[in-house]
Amino acid sequence: MSARILVAEDDVRQAQVLHMYLESEGHDAVVVHDGRAAIDIARRLKPDLLILDLMMPRVDGLDVCRILRQESTVPVLLLTARSSEDDLLLGLDLGADDYMTKPYSPRELMARVRTLLRRVARTAPPDDALLRVGEITVDPLRHEVRGASGKLVACTPGEFTVLSAMAAEPGRVFTRKQLLDRTRGWDVSSTDRTVDMYILNLRKKLERDPRRPAQLLTVYGVGYKLTAGSDSAEG
Repeated sequence: MSARILVAEDDVRQAQVLHMYLESEGHDAVVVHDGRAAIDIARRLKPDLLILDLMMPRVDGLDVCRILRQESTVPVLLLTARSSEDDLLLGLDLGADDYMTKPYSPRELMARVRTLLRRVARTAPPDDALLRVGEITVDPLRHEVRGASGKLVACTPGEFTVLSAMAAEPGRVFTRKQLLDRTRGWDVSSTDRTVDMYILNLRKKLERDPRRPAQLLTVYGVGYKLTAGSDSAEG
């Protein structure tokens, strides 16, 4: 699967290694070395994937992610030397889809890239039907989500994948691992809270009162489910 990939990495040597690996897999890779350039090139290039280092000059990687996520659903893979959970959750909260902590294996990074690209390119259901659950509508073909009153809601690829899976089987209780498998394709036990962050963001975007959700419900000790709103609201 050939893709257009933007690499934003201020370490020239690491950027060269990434460029070499990506090109060897048939991708069209473009490298920039500061956050301002990452924003400008992403807007012009409209890449299929952004590999983004957090520690960037001129504009920090988290700010790059925040700005671009307001404009685009491009998948974002963060590279970070920061290993604390708070940094990870902040990046995911801003809309990143995956992360790797430095030092990392280039081969594992390529596997992450392949998984993200496969997920984005996943074929829509053959019946082309809209998925409607209560006030929430998911359009798999157009990759659109609408909330109350038909308002269009911007979702990241990870949020869209989680919501689509739940909307396809309303009322089903999904464990975190089941939803994590839908979005990542591998077991990363240290990122179980990724799904929690997706659900939290979706509640903010879709629920009338995110603090008392009526559709995206928690099933304590198990996971989450999406209902039409007839169930009792849960946190």
